[in-house]
Amino acid sequence: MDGFGCIKDKGLDAGARADFARDVTAGLSAPVKTLPCKWFYDVRGSELFEEITRLDEYYPTRTELALLKDAGGDIAAALPQGAWVIEFGSGSSRKSDLFLDALDGPRGYVPIDVAADYLDAAARSLARRQPHLRVLPVAADFTAEIDLPPALGAAPRIGFFPGSTIGNFEPAEASRFLARARRLLGRGAYMVVGVDMKKDPDVLLAAYDDAAGVTAEFNLNLLDRINRELDADFDRSAFRHQARWNAGEGRIEMHLESAQAQSVRIDGQAFGFAAGETIHTENSYKYAPGEFATVAERAGWRAAAHWVDTDDLFSIHLLAAD
Repeated sequence: MDGFGCIKDKGLDAGARADFARDVTAGLSAPVKTLPCKWFYDVRGSELFEEITRLDEYYPTRTELALLKDAGGDIAAALPQGAWVIEFGSGSSRKSDLFLDALDGPRGYVPIDVAADYLDAAARSLARRQPHLRVLPVAADFTAEIDLPPALGAAPRIGFFPGSTIGNFEPAEASRFLARARRLLGRGAYMVVGVDMKKDPDVLLAAYDDAAGVTAEFNLNLLDRINRELDADFDRSAFRHQARWNAGEGRIEMHLESAQAQSVRIDGQAFGFAAGETIHTENSYKYAPGEFATVAERAGWRAAAHWVDTDDLFSIHLLAAD
């Protein structure tokens, strides 16, 4: 996903609820309170994120779409014909059509996403739009070790990871993910990655704290979800959304700040908050092209090429597994 990225989750079975409870309990018990950003994406959170991508302040989605359109021919010229495209965290496959249309005779498309129902619907929709293409969805957490369908055989493989989702990983975690992707895609594979760039902090902060308050609602919705699914009693009016630019780390941070000293119960367990204490809910790292090339090369990829929009906001990188 764009900027906020993160793996999506839509609806919890018993196992997922246990995972959610474990993540929330561990995060709020830590000396610096955190919550994993993957839990943003219940139905309401997903709707809010789609609204965010249409905001004037939120440049990543429209900039990457325009860059894919403008540079699509050059990107395709550097990639093999007849390849399978494997998209990590495909979501609605919103950018996939542009990418697939630019390629020379792609053999098929494998969208990978953790939300099976959402994935199947998106895959069926894309198959209708691309009737010549074989679509084989894989319901899985793309940050874990997974298997690709045997039908891919020995055909060339191209990984696709748009939306600056790579920025939600710590740099070392990003390298570990890229190394897993290289092993999965195999020798001779390529990978196309969307990467948000460092820029004026005012532009960044506006993108993550819009004037209409949609991003604030997106952040606070996480508390509503915990209340609903983990029998908690957060008072959302006692927390405030914060976006911060951490220049030393090169990242935007999102926090929920407690407006007062308070205690919250979750599944019967109490968690205390001091006035001004925050829950760190997300990071979004921004990279200069050379910085991202270093992250990729640590994972065993060769940084083959990159493209940047005319306003120096966003970059698309082509990686090669030589």
